[in-house]
Amino acid sequence: MHGETKYDETATSLSYANPSAPKGGALKIAKIGTFDSLNPYSIKGQAATSMNLVYDRLMRRVWDEPFTMYPLIAEHIKVADDRSSITFNINPKARFHDGSPITAEDVMFSYQTLKEFGRPNMRNIYKLVSKAEILKPLTIKFSLSEGYDRETVMILAMMPVLSKRWWAERNFDSTISETPLLNGPYRIKESQIGKKIVYERVPDYWATDLFVNKGHYNFNTVTYEYYRDDTIALESFKKGDLNLRREWDITKWQKAYDGMSADQVRLSVPHQRPERAHGFIFNLRHTPFNNRDIRKALSLAFDHEWVGKNLFHSQFKRVESFYPNSGLDGSGKISDEAIAQMQEWSNDIRPTAYNTEPPPASPNTRTRLREADALLKNAGWIIENGKRLHNDTKEPFTFELLLSTPQEEKVALTYKRTLERLGIDLHIRMMDSATFQKRKNDYDYDMISFYWQNSLSPGTEQTLYWSCKAANEPSRFNFSGICNPALDHFSRAIPNAKTYRDLTNYAHIIDRILLSEHISIPLFYKGVDYIAHNTNIQHPQETPIYGAVTETWWMKPVQ
Repeated sequence: MHGETKYDETATSLSYANPSAPKGGALKIAKIGTFDSLNPYSIKGQAATSMNLVYDRLMRRVWDEPFTMYPLIAEHIKVADDRSSITFNINPKARFHDGSPITAEDVMFSYQTLKEFGRPNMRNIYKLVSKAEILKPLTIKFSLSEGYDRETVMILAMMPVLSKRWWAERNFDSTISETPLLNGPYRIKESQIGKKIVYERVPDYWATDLFVNKGHYNFNTVTYEYYRDDTIALESFKKGDLNLRREWDITKWQKAYDGMSADQVRLSVPHQRPERAHGFIFNLRHTPFNNRDIRKALSLAFDHEWVGKNLFHSQFKRVESFYPNSGLDGSGKISDEAIAQMQEWSNDIRPTAYNTEPPPASPNTRTRLREADALLKNAGWIIENGKRLHNDTKEPFTFELLLSTPQEEKVALTYKRTLERLGIDLHIRMMDSATFQKRKNDYDYDMISFYWQNSLSPGTEQTLYWSCKAANEPSRFNFSGICNPALDHFSRAIPNAKTYRDLTNYAHIIDRILLSEHISIPLFYKGVDYIAHNTNIQHPQETPIYGAVTETWWMKPVQ
């Protein structure tokens, strides 16, 4: 996407993989929830996990560069100087699992099918293609229409390739339990809908010797056992029914792994990828959250020191950015160049966004509550008989917070108790996943516990997160409903950034604007991957910037 690639034509493997890793063994992992489909690209149903193991794409991302694509199904590519077109030349060795060749017809079918029936992010990108033409049996060209950006050709290169012959007589826009004709390093060995899926390594996988695959996909089988309850899944790991587990709950990581056997170990693996910008998100479409001072007041009332110490065991960091744990974090000092670009939009950016020094350390909770009380009173919310009422309407200050996980409830209850000291009544609503998803898609909430996920190469998704257009369209990702001309401008600028320095400046500016608007109450992140596994599972010494890549791990051979 920017600058030079890390690897050139002399590369024989990726630096974070062990090209001598032995093949063999069985990896067994838990997955919480259920599934009812083997089609990961349709919006219908819930697809089985990790189906990236059975689908190859035109080109392959790597995890030690922000956004670089290397040859996979596409052996050669040609990109126009202005990035208005991309031509893919398919590797003549590329094969589906039945040995049939992958051709330009399959790529054309994949493009047409995913454009009409694929996931929304695919549809949005593929509709930017003005013309798709097969030039030769193994060559296909995509020309782009108005509205494309520098990232568009990169996302086209990530297209999964479907078998035209297999899908021709089937309905793509549906859930399926029949195994499709696939082309990845694994095939589906066994599928029990909602219970288990087993992938087996393809011994004659056509792309085994490509440098991006050397040292990858080493286990003979990868099994995901589905559980409804994560506590039961953890006990299954400790009993030895599973041999690798990623842990997301810090309380469990601290307290629930007692009783592990001698042949099980725990790893804390630091990484440099952006973590989720998780928070209690205000809905600015609802009064009184359209008032920035009220949002600031409610943010001040969150006792993050107590939560961090008592609920996260002082192991998590507070989210202070919408790109946390990365160089895109704009909460600290940013470049003079970025400040100058912000000043061109001074009518739309609050003065606090220009601060060049890091924010001072937080005062104690009592001091913050006094400041919050003053902001609320200035906004017309007074105290009568211990309750916060609007000075004119006498309506009480009460609102609802939507949650989807029990872990969030502990944090929310702490926040509720603090708000009571301000005379504010918070109603906490725990919801099942389907109802939570619907309320989220319809923006039907006062406040919601959710997150934005960014990468080291933010792109077109930024307009879905922050634009005025997305704020007014359901099922987008502008959960707060913020609408700001400066945000619109810099969100559109990111995918067209010609250098990574430009992209970083734009991200810093977006971050500064969002932080100054107090659109959410920031929560916490880890900055490390917590992984427990059997000692016979081994991994390379190097960890790439995106964190642990278990596709490069292997089973120690039995002596």
